[in-house]
Amino acid sequence: MVIEKNIKGHLSCCVIEHSETVENYLKAVFHMSSAGESAATTLIAERLGVAPPSVSAMVKRLEENGLVSYAGRGRVVLTGHGRGHALAVVRRHRLLETFLHRFLKMGWDEVHIEAERLEHALSSRLEDRIDEALGFPTRDPHGDPIPPKHGPHDEAWGMPLDRSTPGCVFLVERVSDRDSAALRYLAELGILPGVELAVRERAPFDGPLWVELGGRIYALGSTLTRLIHGSVIPGAGHKTTVSTELMTGE
Repeated sequence: MVIEKNIKGHLSCCVIEHSETVENYLKAVFHMSSAGESAATTLIAERLGVAPPSVSAMVKRLEENGLVSYAGRGRVVLTGHGRGHALAVVRRHRLLETFLHRFLKMGWDEVHIEAERLEHALSSRLEDRIDEALGFPTRDPHGDPIPPKHGPHDEAWGMPLDRSTPGCVFLVERVSDRDSAALRYLAELGILPGVELAVRERAPFDGPLWVELGGRIYALGSTLTRLIHGSVIPGAGHKTTVSTELMTGE
């Protein structure tokens, strides 16, 4: 959805002002729903760091303006209209992350916070120029798919590495960007989108998962393996190669 805000922050299709707060709520519900999490008001409050009563008041406003609705057990879901606006914010965020990483050489553990600050002020014109300068990327540095300006978008997450079995080869496609320290550590190991990991062994009693990359063996605890998402390569042996499309986002 590409609609410019007027001077008061309103969009031509909405009565409600699309402030930074409104956009953050829509984006939070989008991320939670896409990850299979329940977007209940208490969990939205926890994610955004605000009081539950404030969430209830804002959700009521969003519902009155046709951007969200209530599902069973108090769960908040985006309407088709709300999803369009959420995708617009997500698109700007991921384009900014890619720009900061590729052009300004910022680490993939740094770009999320900076994009959070910039995404609400980015105009449609500048968004288009950044997209063009980047060569119209399809993924950001974390492997997250960048919503297209027009057309459908698939946000589905792949299987977490935590569910893989010894003996398989796992293609890393996405890594959650919510833990900067974990991103720095994984980057040091070379575990990035596009890398193939040979899954060697899982230690018993909730022990680490042992994986091989570049001839080295690493023990990854569940905190890390749940952040890494991708797919098992059918019939692949233990090897390590890199997918160019995932590494460059092109």
